[in-house]
Amino acid sequence: MLHLQLGIFALMLEAPSWVSALLGSNDDGALLLFLLAHSITSVLVSAIAINLLPKHLAKPRLPVLILIFGTSYAIPVIGILIIIGGIFLLHALPQIHRADAFEAIELPEIDVHQRPGVGFRQAGMRSFLSNTKAPVATRLRALIALQNVSGRVASPLLRDVLSDSSEDIRLLAYGILDNKEKHINNAIHTEAQNFSQASEGSPEQAETARRLADLYWELVYQELVLGDLRLHALQQSLHFTRISLAGSPDDAGLHLRLGRLLQPLGETHLAHAAYNQALALGLPKTRILPYLAEVAFDLGDFRTVHRLMHELGDWQSLPRLQPVIRYWNEA
Repeated sequence: MLHLQLGIFALMLEAPSWVSALLGSNDDGALLLFLLAHSITSVLVSAIAINLLPKHLAKPRLPVLILIFGTSYAIPVIGILIIIGGIFLLHALPQIHRADAFEAIELPEIDVHQRPGVGFRQAGMRSFLSNTKAPVATRLRALIALQNVSGRVASPLLRDVLSDSSEDIRLLAYGILDNKEKHINNAIHTEAQNFSQASEGSPEQAETARRLADLYWELVYQELVLGDLRLHALQQSLHFTRISLAGSPDDAGLHLRLGRLLQPLGETHLAHAAYNQALALGLPKTRILPYLAEVAFDLGDFRTVHRLMHELGDWQSLPRLQPVIRYWNEA
């Protein structure tokens, strides 16, 4: 009812102003009176129209008011008719509710047990880190990312940049390698104390010896030690592996570890016997045959290498060995 009254008042205000303007077209006072009355009419029309618009089209309020006022003021009479017609048309059209193009979703919780470094490409990272033309800041970020990559992959890449021309790159690479080595050495120190406190020949001592063997092997496997330190780590891992085997002689995994330790120490025949024992105790052929082939190659028994490579060719789950298998099968 109020809107109707305001509309009638607006028309009553607008009509005399038009009459005054038309009758006294050469009179400045009549023109000013028309503009004033037309302005007030446009304000009233804007106030009425914004309340009659559908709610979702009446926001934001101030810009919509300015748009309606500008239309009414700039186009006398016709502007008001356009506004009225537009309001009726908007109410007559069916309401179309569109889903938002973008929706806010919650980030998934981080799984702390998820293996990091999935999708990592060693070759691409090596070429990038060795590219001295790349920005140092970007290369530093790439090095920091290597902290979450397994040591077996990260250590060779980190050692490659120890001679880099950038001091920041060298220091960061050395720091990451040092932290990885210290972490394992601290664990070795703790387990060595537990080993010395355990009773001679007890299951607790055998289990501690196995953990020590694993830790020393990690230093070698992750290439965190070189030269004499690597030799010492191999010998220590071999020592504790043999202690573990004394308590668990039927453990196929320990025999495999024994062979992998004896082989780099030059004990090729003993390594061959350890691998065969692991195979006899039920370890899958796919895990043993590559090492047996390597031992046969060290012994110069190339016919055996060819036979073992042919056996490996029957399995399709060894993508990293496929180039070697193809080479020996074609030889």
